[in-house]
Amino acid sequence: DVQLQASGGGLVQAGGSLRLSCVASGFTFNDHVIEWYRQAPGKKREEVSAINNKDGTTYYATSVKGRFTISSDNAANTVYLQMNNLKPEDSATYYCAADRSSWSWVEEFIMGMADYWGQGTQVTVSS
Repeated sequence: DVQLQASGGGLVQAGGSLRLSCVASGFTFNDHVIEWYRQAPGKKREEVSAINNKDGTTYYATSVKGRFTISSDNAANTVYLQMNNLKPEDSATYYCAADRSSWSWVEEFIMGMADYWGQGTQVTVSS
């Protein structure tokens, strides 16, 4: 069975940091893009960041560029999202997802066309 287990959320003050983890199993990790999305109450889901495990390339939404860093530990089938300088507007439920790597992986990520989805982890940033 495919599993994507997200963890690491919590409550933090503005300016603080959190590191989210996404542990994957049940598919070929190195052939997939691992993606982070978030959704706040009453708002549509938005893409946050992704890493293509096939070649290590990454993508960041403009709103998090320079503050968030995505990394992958292929030996542990785990992707991390280091979130620094958090802002109240970063508060949301964060989901990890996986999509088979392709030439159009960025477009697929932006369109939310993941093959697999995990459960979310809640991030709350207080002002």
